[in-house]
Amino acid sequence: MRRENDFTRGAILGPLLQFVAPMFFTLFLLSMYSAVDLLIVGQFADAVSVSAVSTGSQLMMCVMTLISAFAMGTTIHLGHVIGRGDTQKIPAVIGTNIALFGAAGLLLSLVFPLLAGAATDLMQTPAEARADTVLYLTICGAGSLPLVAYTLLCSIFRGMGDSRTPLVTVAIACVINILADLYLVASLGMGAKGAAIATVAAQAASVAISCAMLRKHPRLGDLRRRHVRFNRAVIRRVVALGAPIAVQDVLVNFSFLVILGIINQLGLVASAGGGVAEKICFFIMLVPVAFMDSISVFVAQNVGARKPDRARKSLLYGIAVSTAFGVVMFFFSFFHGDVLAAIFTSEPPVIAAAVDYLKAYAMDCLLTCFLFCFIGYFSGLGMTRFVMIQGLVGAFLVRIPVSLYMSQQEWATLFHIGLAMPCATVVQIALCFAVYFLGKKRLRAFPLG
Repeated sequence: MRRENDFTRGAILGPLLQFVAPMFFTLFLLSMYSAVDLLIVGQFADAVSVSAVSTGSQLMMCVMTLISAFAMGTTIHLGHVIGRGDTQKIPAVIGTNIALFGAAGLLLSLVFPLLAGAATDLMQTPAEARADTVLYLTICGAGSLPLVAYTLLCSIFRGMGDSRTPLVTVAIACVINILADLYLVASLGMGAKGAAIATVAAQAASVAISCAMLRKHPRLGDLRRRHVRFNRAVIRRVVALGAPIAVQDVLVNFSFLVILGIINQLGLVASAGGGVAEKICFFIMLVPVAFMDSISVFVAQNVGARKPDRARKSLLYGIAVSTAFGVVMFFFSFFHGDVLAAIFTSEPPVIAAAVDYLKAYAMDCLLTCFLFCFIGYFSGLGMTRFVMIQGLVGAFLVRIPVSLYMSQQEWATLFHIGLAMPCATVVQIALCFAVYFLGKKRLRAFPLG
């Protein structure tokens, strides 16, 4: 069975959906990765270990998100190369990225353990759990190379039109992680230390499996050791494409932390309700994120092949299908938020607070289906600077100011503060529409990439 897709010819909707489905399940399994650690530690260890794993895994997830965002530059660049038909350049592109991200992984492996204590203090970890949290971060940080390597390999596979292999490898990694957790945490009683070792071991195994699959991939070409070097032209292109996305992700996530801080000021119930709602929304947003990443690959190949009309059609198909999912998510979030919140808590006041916040988020579910497809489209075109700009405008000129204003009103509830989300998304969509229609003629005359 062919694992790679040529998105530059033939049908659009079918191949797009076939690419989106594995992307969604991969993202879902990745999001469950730390949850499994926490679940097993919670069942077989003490509260100190639970706090350490909760705090440490949250920080490691932030690092992984940043690396994934930067690696989008690899995915987009590889898609452009494949779309142009420059198959002889694929080994050089992959080899350069292996050298670049390998160096970054080694640097993180050396530096991260040294910063584990400072990071733990920055997260305001309870004093009782500080030592275990530092140990967890030290072990996971020392294993940064497998983390970076796996993230890069996933980006390479997706750039080549293959979203199934990353799903297979992350599924295997999850199984290994669970088995290692059960042995180290449940049987040996190693607590947070055991969870950290299990995580690194599972990631290392996934890298080994991914490398074996990459060697057999039909699009790999004649990749040799000589290709693994620092090619300045490739590095400049990858950095130019990936850095703006990484900057946007960091600062946009910071804006959400600011809003959570605002909510925390409303009291314990509001804080807990907002936290529950955020967990629910994290999983809800996996669908538009899967469409965003998939459209970026689809568009990158077609832009490289100088077929902007196909790229544009993929955007329209993506919006249509993801909006259908958005309507379903809106319905459940707005009208049945209590059912979703009850999965995470049994306290009625917290459920009520979560429901209030989810009603505002439900509106955003509909809008992000448009926005994330546009972000994937512009990323595929190589317009990642615009992607960064629109994200920062939404975060710092709309989302934070609106939430601050709402929080200062006497009648403010979590619903009113949550309205900052759809307000920001509306502004971002307006920017995307403007650039989309202004750039139509230019893209038809001279596609980017």
